[in-house]
Amino acid sequence: MPLLLNCDLGENAQGPEQGLDDLVMPFIDQANIACGFHAGDHSLMRQTLISAKHHNVSVGAHPSYPDSVGFGRRSMKLSALEIITLVKHQIRVLCGIAKDLEVPVTYVKPHGALYNDMMVNGHIRSAVMQAISESRQPIESRQPSEGRQPNEIHKPLAFMLQATAEAETHRQEAQMFGIEVIFEAFADRCYNDDGNLLSRSIEGAVHGREKMLAQVQQLKNHGTVTTVGGHQLTLQADSLCVHGDNRESVDAVKEIRQLLNR
Repeated sequence: MPLLLNCDLGENAQGPEQGLDDLVMPFIDQANIACGFHAGDHSLMRQTLISAKHHNVSVGAHPSYPDSVGFGRRSMKLSALEIITLVKHQIRVLCGIAKDLEVPVTYVKPHGALYNDMMVNGHIRSAVMQAISESRQPIESRQPSEGRQPNEIHKPLAFMLQATAEAETHRQEAQMFGIEVIFEAFADRCYNDDGNLLSRSIEGAVHGREKMLAQVQQLKNHGTVTTVGGHQLTLQADSLCVHGDNRESVDAVKEIRQLLNR
């Protein structure tokens, strides 16, 4: 299967980044749409959904901790029930808007600190998976039989998470909740030898343009990345995360699309 491209969108309501979503949308396959807790609002969610529908891009909910000030990048000590509740709420909000526009929401990819925390903490990951398993997207209505109310068919949402050496374990965890997984790799991030991302606080954690394109080419051809220690790490990646939050990154997405299409 070819690598898909996913991008976090619906996060820039104003400022110099406004309008970048429309520029990157034609080149991606999956749009992870912010649900209001770290960025975005109802109007921006609607606008982004319309753009995704126009460009035939799959849509995923992009929930986070309730941290608009820190853009969802600060960890929070929450109970499992609190995490389940806040993730379900954000999915429900996006799905409600999407339903009115007849746009299917097909997966969930947590954002920022919630994403990082769930990758290292099985309890948080389980809470997120439970929230996803309890959130289903209505995909069609059945005509009611005589004397019966109409009923909707609900499709389970998939769970997007990082491709690591523990991918098979994570797949089995998701199966316990009845959900499928989408494993993603990162185009512009350097990997530790253990398969986790190198901390942004360390120099070299984010690749420049040349290294990024080389990593994409390596993933496409061999399904591997070269770690910070020089080792070849195999990743079971279904999708490649790219960023479109500035003009330079939009140009990079275009190059990555061309590279994958060759």
